[in-house]
Amino acid sequence: MTEPSGRRERKKAATRQKIADTALRLFMERGYEAVGIRDVAAEADVAVTTVFAHFASKEALVFERDQDFEQRLTRAVTDRPPHEPLIPALRREVQALVRHCTAEGGAPVRRMIEGSAALREYEESMSLRHAQALAVALTADPHLSRSETACRATARFAIDAYALACRADDPEATVDEVFRMIEAAWEAAAP
Repeated sequence: MTEPSGRRERKKAATRQKIADTALRLFMERGYEAVGIRDVAAEADVAVTTVFAHFASKEALVFERDQDFEQRLTRAVTDRPPHEPLIPALRREVQALVRHCTAEGGAPVRRMIEGSAALREYEESMSLRHAQALAVALTADPHLSRSETACRATARFAIDAYALACRADDPEATVDEVFRMIEAAWEAAAP
């Protein structure tokens, strides 16, 4: 996540992180369904309105790095050196994101998400939004010369690679396998 520069921005970021950390701790201790926004606000010692100033919904508390995730994926496209091929750059970023989701302590959070219909639904809507943002970045790159359909499919497959790998016994092998397919499809879509 980008480091906030000014004092006010740092304070807002610290409050946001405190709320997210408190919420996750409460969800893990009591169960996601048993904890309300008021519980999180009280435990974090902030007003309910402060929670909603930082997070649009209870589900967003679980996925607090959502915006950072999307930015990292789009930057893998937009910030790569001009000579660097697209698919390896995307694969590298997805692998880094997968390492984060499968790091120590990630399994209980994944189980919590899988056990909640509301969280699974929120995660799916997030994935669609991330795929759309990534597709826009791919389509906008004049050096890629692929159709909008190819860009949209590639974006969706990259997001799905992440989701599959986070649930896999061997996350790195899963990313590699899916990206071999993505690369073959990308090359087949070349004009």
